[in-house]
Amino acid sequence: MEAPTERVDAAATLDDDAQRWPELGPWLAGAGVEVAEPLTPTLIVGGRSNLTYRLDDAAGRRLVLRRPPLRDVLETAHDVGREYRIMAAVAAQGIPVPVMRALCPDPSVVGAPFYVMDFVDGTILASDADGAAWPATARGAASRCLVDVLARIHAVDVDAAGLGGLGRRENYIARQLARWQRQYSESSTRDIPTMSELYRTLVAAVPAQRFTALVHGDYRFGNVMIDEAGDVRAVLDWELAALGDPLADLGWLLATWREPGEPEGFESPTGQPGFLSRAEVVQRYEAVSGREVGDVSFYMCFALWRLACISEGVFARYRSGAMDGAASQGRVFGELVYDLSEAALHLMNAS
Repeated sequence: MEAPTERVDAAATLDDDAQRWPELGPWLAGAGVEVAEPLTPTLIVGGRSNLTYRLDDAAGRRLVLRRPPLRDVLETAHDVGREYRIMAAVAAQGIPVPVMRALCPDPSVVGAPFYVMDFVDGTILASDADGAAWPATARGAASRCLVDVLARIHAVDVDAAGLGGLGRRENYIARQLARWQRQYSESSTRDIPTMSELYRTLVAAVPAQRFTALVHGDYRFGNVMIDEAGDVRAVLDWELAALGDPLADLGWLLATWREPGEPEGFESPTGQPGFLSRAEVVQRYEAVSGREVGDVSFYMCFALWRLACISEGVFARYRSGAMDGAASQGRVFGELVYDLSEAALHLMNAS
């Protein structure tokens, strides 16, 4: 399966919601966004993340609309206005993101605040199959560009970009540990000793924050659009972006990076030959960013624990009947919590 973020079937979730958007076309025209009605919305991404719709107009133009989820979630990290402003700000700093077209805080237009941006052509490498289908000769280039763009994000002057007020800068990992532990505690319905032990171990081992930067929060191949040459055309899904420790992004990238021959867990395109190894990812990041990151084992363990927290939340929703799908899908997420927490504990004890 994919790294534990929820993707849902478009037909199941779109329902009649997007078909009842008669005000969208006129609103876009009033905001200076050229469209030819009728607009046809198609859900591309759903779940607990912000919902992403492709909008096709009568003239063949395509846009993308992002709005908060339809269902309640544990914590409202779905401020589309915040995400819009971050993406617009980093675009001005040369970070590849879609062109941001308009932000609508009025929930009456589509049922929630939303923003519209350009549709970007390209490929998202999210799964083993995606990695296998990607030309072997372009895998190294895609890996290097992915790391290079991460280093560029971390080099953004947040004050010059107007992002200095995004939030607290210090104690990022401690704040994230508290946040995700709270969400885990609220969603979990079972006792998992390895999760409790891992949380205590992480809290006791939080390293001093040596760097402060703009942190994407979910940076991986599954959240970037790349072209045929392997260049990153757009970085997507900025809803978790914050000011904090950039090594958390690096650890997350490494935790979602599988090397050839490693056992399958969640889906990762990098299990195919030709992609950089984790060690090469770190070396590339150090060379491009100018930062000597040292041992990143803690940050990988933190990322694995966070993935486990997310997986437990998905498992709990399957178990409660709040999510559609086969029971076997829920069991996979439930088992993944054990696998991830055990792997993180093993890595912590070995480092």
